[in-house]
Amino acid sequence: MKILLVYPETPPTYWSFKDALKFISKKAAEPPLGLITVAAMLPKDWEKKLIDMNVSKLKDEDLLWADYVFIGAMNVHLNSFREIVRRCNKLGIKVVAGGPLATTQFADLLGVDHFILNEAEITLPMFLEDLEKGSPKQVYQSDEFPDISLTPVPLFELLDIKKYASMSVQYSRGCPYDCEFCSITMLNGRKPRTKSAEQFIRELNRLLELGYKGSISVVDDNFIGNKRKLKDEFLPALINWSREHNYIYNFITEVSINLADDDELMSMMIEAGFNSVFVGIETPNSDSLAECGKSQNLRRNLVDSVKKLQRAGFIVSGGFIVGFDNDTEKVFDEQFQFIQQSGITNAMVGLLNAPTGTKLYKRMKSEGRLLDMFSGNNMDASINFIPKMNYKTLIRGYSNLLHSIYSQKEYFRRVYEFLSEYRKPEWQSGKISLREIKAFLRLLWLLGIVERGKKYFWKLLFLTVFKYPEKFTTAMTLAVYGYHFRRVIRTV
Repeated sequence: MKILLVYPETPPTYWSFKDALKFISKKAAEPPLGLITVAAMLPKDWEKKLIDMNVSKLKDEDLLWADYVFIGAMNVHLNSFREIVRRCNKLGIKVVAGGPLATTQFADLLGVDHFILNEAEITLPMFLEDLEKGSPKQVYQSDEFPDISLTPVPLFELLDIKKYASMSVQYSRGCPYDCEFCSITMLNGRKPRTKSAEQFIRELNRLLELGYKGSISVVDDNFIGNKRKLKDEFLPALINWSREHNYIYNFITEVSINLADDDELMSMMIEAGFNSVFVGIETPNSDSLAECGKSQNLRRNLVDSVKKLQRAGFIVSGGFIVGFDNDTEKVFDEQFQFIQQSGITNAMVGLLNAPTGTKLYKRMKSEGRLLDMFSGNNMDASINFIPKMNYKTLIRGYSNLLHSIYSQKEYFRRVYEFLSEYRKPEWQSGKISLREIKAFLRLLWLLGIVERGKKYFWKLLFLTVFKYPEKFTTAMTLAVYGYHFRRVIRTV
């Protein structure tokens, strides 16, 4: 068999970082980890190629080479996914689809020959067995959650590694919390399942063999879902590995805010090489947090928790949502004040949506408020249910909030707030690479000369040089992110 694995094009979003990637001459932020993991599960004697449409063009000759085209996609990829399927149908190439988009919305996707739903460790072998018998079915699904300690090392060699800003690995799947709007527990369950430390380190060693150096995103649903195993097994092993390899990799991951309650865990994560975390803050409105079941964010001072993480050595990015039933017109100012006070520079603010199959989706459907299919794009200002707040008020408030927090004045003010709290990890090298020098020169040109409001950039540069010289690289990286966010929100 000849298998072409195709990852659809991601539209401009917070997460695409397309404008920021230009500074470091990269094409995409992260690779399609799901597809290269699936590739490792296919028979070894099959030929495999990967086209990530975020870094390479998909040509007809690529499609015609293949016996099957495997597409892995998230909801945000819907339009690109449909275009790939249309091209395959036109050329008579069979299509196999999986991933979150197919799992939640396969009934709405036309032209796909076979759906490999849920987690491939269970459903892919079913398909391969039937394919060998000559009688493959259209849909393969399961309500079981596999043991991911048996998952093979992804085929990182299929990637053009130099085109990515970071690599991706996974330690666990699942989250112990059950927020109403979140599809994670539906897709991956509430009991976190983990790989072994040895398994995870094998993946790091494979990346080393391929010559990769840089950042690694640990793409867990909630990295701290099983704290005891982290402290007893995983982090001690990773700390030893990172020390032995002189911290060649720094790690980014997603956690719940209660990481701030565990000094030992924070310290161990920093020592292992973690220096950046994404936290779902959602809202400072307690009624809205209770509404969506975000219990871990209640009964705490969220700003204090964020600052504690920053002082521990983490760059904290945050997810925020407006449009809850309990939100009033005051929520936009409340969100603005919280974001500014917290010093969360990378504040991803989206409208509440109800992904297919979630508890929120089912509630909106039962209340007769459900609208179109979920787009998965947190930057297209879409909402797939009828909100309690007046829709025009919601959209106007949302747009004003985005343009306020990402105005140069307010964004750079947040950077100052962050720098005043942030403690740089001791292992972080002060050396500046050639790539960073080139990125800095582009930064000087675009933000210091070309872009309007350049005075805010120059003020940050001089303040950092004289007050926080050890944090200079971090400050300039955040300046680049701000440039990306300002460009992303232009149409909102």
